[in-house]
Amino acid sequence: MEAGARAEGAPRGGLPAWALGAIPLALIAAAIAAFALLGGPGLGERTGPPVEEVSVERTVLRPGEIELTLRNDGPDPVELAQVAVNDAYAPFATSDGREIDRLGSTTVRVTYPWVEGEAYEVFILTSSGGTIDAAIPVATETPEADVGFFGLMALLGIYVGVIPVSLGMLWLPFVRRIDPRWIRMLIAFTVGLLAFLAIDAAIEGLEIAAGAPSAFGGAELVFAGALAAYLALAGVDAHLAGRRERASGAAAARGAYLALLVAIGIGLHNLGEGLAIGSAYASGALALGAFLVIGFAIHNTTEGLAIVAPLREGNGAERPGLSRLVSLGLIAGAPAILGAWIGAAAFNPSLAALLFGVGVGAIAGVIVQLVPAMRDDSGRALHPAAVGGMLAGIALLYLTGLLISV
Repeated sequence: MEAGARAEGAPRGGLPAWALGAIPLALIAAAIAAFALLGGPGLGERTGPPVEEVSVERTVLRPGEIELTLRNDGPDPVELAQVAVNDAYAPFATSDGREIDRLGSTTVRVTYPWVEGEAYEVFILTSSGGTIDAAIPVATETPEADVGFFGLMALLGIYVGVIPVSLGMLWLPFVRRIDPRWIRMLIAFTVGLLAFLAIDAAIEGLEIAAGAPSAFGGAELVFAGALAAYLALAGVDAHLAGRRERASGAAAARGAYLALLVAIGIGLHNLGEGLAIGSAYASGALALGAFLVIGFAIHNTTEGLAIVAPLREGNGAERPGLSRLVSLGLIAGAPAILGAWIGAAAFNPSLAALLFGVGVGAIAGVIVQLVPAMRDDSGRALHPAAVGGMLAGIALLYLTGLLISV
């Protein structure tokens, strides 16, 4: 009978399943090989001028020197010929030769006696007559990325992320004393906060992606990062669902889990804020960097309330210990330190766009997890209290966001 079952499951031709799957792949490989051996018929040399698309990834100013990091975003190699600053030619040197291959990069060091506070336009001429433009609105010496500078970035990350979030978490005693009906409104308030953060991160990521090399994806990196983060969070949630159901005190376990998810989503958003601060200081825009620190610090205080609101779920449950609260605060706030380091040391627009997308996807996943906790006794998610809570969260972050100008 076992032999009969194997016979019924086998294909009539007698070939195993793996062979049937490999045959189309082999035919595709053979067609590609034949096309290559024939020299790619129909794909002759392209006529016309070369396509030159070069982006400026980073600008560094030192006394008597302007340094530009260029990335070839086009299909053809680009050869640099001359450099002009404010219509005056200037001597220059490159780190990897004057020709930049596709997706390659080079550092151009221009010798020029720039003046503090002045505006400059740098024009790089290619061998084919094209130009690569780089604007310097206000010339300021770029700080050196030494140990002291990274220590400053860590301190700013603490000011922006850890301290404001921790202060916001001091609302926990208030949250645990109010009526359960108000908890649903607080959860909705958290959803409104997170929704605004997701929109803010998406807009910021798309703006950064507009200046990133399109060959690496550009705006697609934001959406790819968001989708990957959402799916990853959904997979982790499905994996942990069984453990939560078996845990003692299911309501308390659910509340602690939601608080952890909120902290993760906020932490990824604060990673993007750290990127903005680090890149501003690294580019020499110290006034902008200080303004961002103040604005983000006020802006992030409300995020602590968003973290502790789910901890009220399950009245009478064991109170969260100090170590858990400290961990949640670090998860939400400490990524600002990492973001400041990345932005100060090696700000890359493609990487930044991807990280902002990851923040958007993670926040979206957290919102999906929070919606059931704000339903009323009739099972409605959008009851009046919930709508009011969400609008209050959006309005509060919008108002505090007016303090920030990026």
